[in-house]
Amino acid sequence: MQPKQEPERITELARLKAFINPLRMQLYRLLYAAVSATASQLAEQVGETPSLVSYHLRKLAEHGFVAEASGRSGDGRERWWKVVSEEGWGFRTSDFADTPEGAAAVGAVTRGIFDTRITQYRNYLDQRAAWGKEWTDAAFSFEWLVDLTPAEVAEMSDEFEALARSWRERSKTARAAGDTEGREHVALHLYGFPFRP
Repeated sequence: MQPKQEPERITELARLKAFINPLRMQLYRLLYAAVSATASQLAEQVGETPSLVSYHLRKLAEHGFVAEASGRSGDGRERWWKVVSEEGWGFRTSDFADTPEGAAAVGAVTRGIFDTRITQYRNYLDQRAAWGKEWTDAAFSFEWLVDLTPAEVAEMSDEFEALARSWRERSKTARAAGDTEGREHVALHLYGFPFRP
Protein backbone atom coordinates (compact mmCIF):
# COMPACT_ATOMS: atom_id res chain seq x y z
CA MET A 1 0.00 0.00 0.00
CA GLN A 2 1.36 3.42 -0.96
CA PRO A 3 1.68 6.05 1.76
CA LYS A 4 -1.05 8.69 1.75
CA GLN A 5 0.04 11.63 -0.36
CA GLU A 6 -0.84 15.01 1.07
CA PRO A 7 -1.25 18.34 -0.70
CA GLU A 8 1.72 20.59 -0.05
CA ARG A 9 0.96 22.95 2.82
CA ILE A 10 2.01 26.52 2.05
CA THR A 11 3.39 28.28 5.12
CA GLU A 12 5.42 31.09 3.51
CA LEU A 13 3.56 34.30 2.76
CA ALA A 14 5.54 35.00 -0.43
CA ARG A 15 4.45 31.66 -1.89
CA LEU A 16 0.81 32.20 -0.95
CA LYS A 17 0.89 35.67 -2.51
CA ALA A 18 1.86 34.10 -5.85
CA PHE A 19 -1.82 33.17 -6.19
CA ILE A 20 -3.26 36.61 -5.43
CA ASN A 21 -3.16 37.23 -9.17
CA PRO A 22 -6.35 35.61 -10.56
CA LEU A 23 -4.69 34.78 -13.88
CA ARG A 24 -2.07 32.68 -12.09
CA MET A 25 -4.80 30.76 -10.31
CA GLN A 26 -6.57 30.17 -13.62
CA LEU A 27 -3.35 29.08 -15.35
CA TYR A 28 -2.49 26.70 -12.51
CA ARG A 29 -5.95 25.08 -12.69
CA LEU A 30 -5.81 24.72 -16.49
CA LEU A 31 -2.31 23.27 -16.34
CA TYR A 32 -3.36 20.84 -13.60
CA ALA A 33 -6.23 19.59 -15.77
CA ALA A 34 -4.13 19.42 -18.95
CA VAL A 35 -1.18 17.64 -17.25
CA SER A 36 1.17 19.65 -19.49
CA ALA A 37 0.82 22.55 -21.91
CA THR A 38 2.69 25.40 -23.56
CA ALA A 39 2.18 29.08 -22.79
CA SER A 40 0.62 29.47 -26.25
CA GLN A 41 -1.93 26.73 -25.59
CA LEU A 42 -2.85 28.22 -22.23
CA ALA A 43 -2.97 31.75 -23.69
CA GLU A 44 -5.64 30.60 -26.15
CA GLN A 45 -7.77 29.31 -23.30
CA VAL A 46 -7.53 32.45 -21.17
CA GLY A 47 -7.61 35.04 -23.96
CA GLU A 48 -4.21 36.55 -23.14
CA THR A 49 -0.93 36.88 -25.01
CA PRO A 50 1.56 34.01 -24.84
CA SER A 51 4.21 36.40 -23.48
CA LEU A 52 1.97 37.43 -20.54
CA VAL A 53 1.07 33.79 -19.82
CA SER A 54 4.74 32.82 -20.01
CA TYR A 55 5.61 35.55 -17.51
CA HIS A 56 3.03 34.27 -15.02
CA LEU A 57 4.13 30.66 -15.51
CA ARG A 58 7.70 31.69 -14.72
CA LYS A 59 6.45 33.43 -11.54
CA LEU A 60 4.65 30.25 -10.50
CA ALA A 61 7.83 28.30 -11.25
CA GLU A 62 9.87 30.67 -9.05
CA HIS A 63 7.63 29.67 -6.15
CA GLY A 64 7.80 25.95 -6.94
CA PHE A 65 4.23 25.40 -8.18
CA VAL A 66 5.00 24.61 -11.84
CA ALA A 67 8.06 23.39 -13.72
CA GLU A 68 9.17 22.66 -17.24
CA ALA A 69 7.86 19.35 -18.55
CA SER A 70 10.90 17.64 -19.99
CA GLY A 71 10.76 15.64 -23.19
CA ARG A 72 7.65 17.32 -24.61
CA SER A 73 9.11 19.74 -27.15
CA GLY A 74 9.78 18.28 -30.57
CA ASP A 75 12.01 21.07 -31.83
CA GLY A 76 13.20 22.63 -28.59
CA ARG A 77 11.56 25.98 -29.31
CA GLU A 78 8.41 25.43 -27.29
CA ARG A 79 8.56 25.31 -23.53
CA TRP A 80 6.13 22.84 -21.99
CA TRP A 81 4.94 23.29 -18.41
CA LYS A 82 3.42 21.02 -15.77
CA VAL A 83 2.33 21.34 -12.16
CA VAL A 84 4.96 20.16 -9.70
CA SER A 85 2.66 18.01 -7.57
CA GLU A 86 -0.44 16.02 -8.50
CA GLU A 87 -1.54 16.44 -4.91
CA GLY A 88 -1.83 20.20 -5.30
CA TRP A 89 -1.40 22.59 -2.40
CA GLY A 90 -3.28 24.05 0.50
CA PHE A 91 -2.84 26.36 3.45
CA ARG A 92 -4.26 27.05 6.86
CA THR A 93 -5.68 30.46 7.57
CA SER A 94 -4.17 30.32 11.06
CA ASP A 95 -0.65 30.17 9.57
CA PHE A 96 -1.09 33.71 8.22
CA ALA A 97 -3.62 35.33 10.57
CA ASP A 98 -1.04 36.96 12.86
CA THR A 99 -0.23 39.84 10.47
CA PRO A 100 -2.51 42.17 8.48
CA GLU A 101 -0.57 41.34 5.30
CA GLY A 102 -1.01 37.61 5.89
CA ALA A 103 -4.72 37.96 6.65
CA ALA A 104 -5.19 40.07 3.51
CA ALA A 105 -3.33 37.50 1.37
CA VAL A 106 -5.48 34.66 2.75
CA GLY A 107 -8.62 36.67 1.99
CA ALA A 108 -7.51 37.47 -1.55
CA VAL A 109 -6.41 33.93 -2.38
CA THR A 110 -9.47 32.31 -0.81
CA ARG A 111 -11.80 34.65 -2.68
CA GLY A 112 -9.86 33.99 -5.89
CA ILE A 113 -10.25 30.23 -5.45
CA PHE A 114 -13.96 30.66 -4.78
CA ASP A 115 -14.42 32.98 -7.77
CA THR A 116 -12.76 30.47 -10.14
CA ARG A 117 -14.96 27.69 -8.78
CA ILE A 118 -18.10 29.78 -9.24
CA THR A 119 -17.05 30.68 -12.78
CA GLN A 120 -16.44 27.02 -13.56
CA TYR A 121 -19.88 26.01 -12.24
CA ARG A 122 -21.65 28.88 -14.00
CA ASN A 123 -19.99 27.83 -17.27
CA TYR A 124 -21.33 24.31 -16.75
CA LEU A 125 -24.83 25.66 -16.03
CA ASP A 126 -24.71 27.85 -19.16
CA GLN A 127 -23.57 24.89 -21.30
CA ARG A 128 -25.55 22.16 -19.55
CA ALA A 129 -27.79 21.35 -22.52
CA ALA A 130 -24.75 20.65 -24.68
CA TRP A 131 -23.56 17.92 -22.29
CA GLY A 132 -26.57 15.70 -22.93
CA LYS A 133 -28.90 13.74 -20.66
CA GLU A 134 -26.33 11.22 -19.38
CA TRP A 135 -24.03 13.94 -18.01
CA THR A 136 -26.76 16.25 -16.75
CA ASP A 137 -28.48 13.40 -14.92
CA ALA A 138 -25.16 12.37 -13.35
CA ALA A 139 -24.10 15.87 -12.27
CA PHE A 140 -25.02 16.84 -8.73
CA SER A 141 -25.23 19.71 -6.29
CA PHE A 142 -25.93 19.18 -2.59
CA GLU A 143 -26.55 21.36 0.41
CA TRP A 144 -27.23 20.25 3.97
CA LEU A 145 -27.50 22.04 7.28
CA VAL A 146 -26.04 20.14 10.25
CA ASP A 147 -25.03 21.19 13.77
CA LEU A 148 -21.45 20.08 14.46
CA THR A 149 -18.44 20.85 16.63
CA PRO A 150 -15.12 21.98 15.10
CA ALA A 151 -13.72 18.48 15.73
CA GLU A 152 -16.65 16.89 13.88
CA VAL A 153 -16.22 19.26 10.93
CA ALA A 154 -12.53 18.32 10.78
CA GLU A 155 -13.43 14.62 10.90
CA MET A 156 -15.99 15.06 8.12
CA SER A 157 -13.40 16.91 6.04
CA ASP A 158 -11.00 13.97 6.42
CA GLU A 159 -13.72 11.53 5.36
CA PHE A 160 -14.66 13.55 2.26
CA GLU A 161 -10.99 13.89 1.35
CA ALA A 162 -10.47 10.12 1.64
CA LEU A 163 -13.52 9.49 -0.55
CA ALA A 164 -12.36 11.97 -3.21
CA ARG A 165 -8.85 10.48 -3.16
CA SER A 166 -10.23 6.98 -3.75
CA TRP A 167 -12.13 8.21 -6.81
CA ARG A 168 -9.06 10.07 -8.06
CA GLU A 169 -6.99 6.89 -7.75
CA ARG A 170 -9.66 4.99 -9.64
CA SER A 171 -9.52 7.63 -12.38
CA LYS A 172 -5.71 7.50 -12.57
CA THR A 173 -5.74 3.69 -12.77
CA ALA A 174 -8.28 3.78 -15.59
CA ARG A 175 -6.29 6.43 -17.47
CA ALA A 176 -3.07 4.42 -17.08
CA ALA A 177 -4.87 1.36 -18.50
CA GLY A 178 -6.04 3.38 -21.52
CA ASP A 179 -9.67 3.44 -20.37
CA THR A 180 -10.54 6.96 -21.55
CA GLU A 181 -13.83 6.29 -23.35
CA GLY A 182 -16.56 8.61 -22.05
CA ARG A 183 -14.32 10.20 -19.41
CA GLU A 184 -14.31 13.97 -18.84
CA HIS A 185 -12.79 16.18 -16.17
CA VAL A 186 -15.24 16.43 -13.27
CA ALA A 187 -14.94 19.23 -10.72
CA LEU A 188 -15.83 18.37 -7.14
CA HIS A 189 -16.49 21.32 -4.83
CA LEU A 190 -17.71 20.87 -1.30
CA TYR A 191 -17.72 23.50 1.41
CA GLY A 192 -18.14 23.17 5.15
CA PHE A 193 -18.14 26.35 7.20
CA PRO A 194 -19.90 27.78 10.25
CA PHE A 195 -22.60 30.41 10.00
CA ARG A 196 -25.26 31.99 12.13
CA PRO A 197 -28.66 32.86 10.61
